Amino acid sequence: MKVNLTSQEILDKEFKTTIRGYNQDEVDEFLDLVIQDYDSLQKEIEALKEENRKLKTTSKPNASTSTSSQTKQRGQINYDVLQRLSNLEKAVFGKRYSE
Repeated sequence: MKVNLTSQEILDKEFKTTIRGYNQDEVDEFLDLVIQDYDSLQKEIEALKEENRKLKTTSKPNASTSTSSQTKQRGQINYDVLQRLSNLEKAVFGKRYSE
């Protein structure tokens, strides 16, 4: 993102006055508000960039290993449940049901 002005450049900007010019106090007050918003946005952008960097470095390696690990655990749990169900059916219905 290319920024054209810094908050300091906005603060230091001098406008020429003419006979029918703008009220200098009003312009200064408005520019003060613009500077405050500008600074807030810059801080938020920097914080989000930092958070993004942290998330990229911590989530990539862990995501692939945890996903494959979770898949293996689910597969093992499913197998265990099916095995127990099969044993229960044999116990309840006898050998004829399992064949």
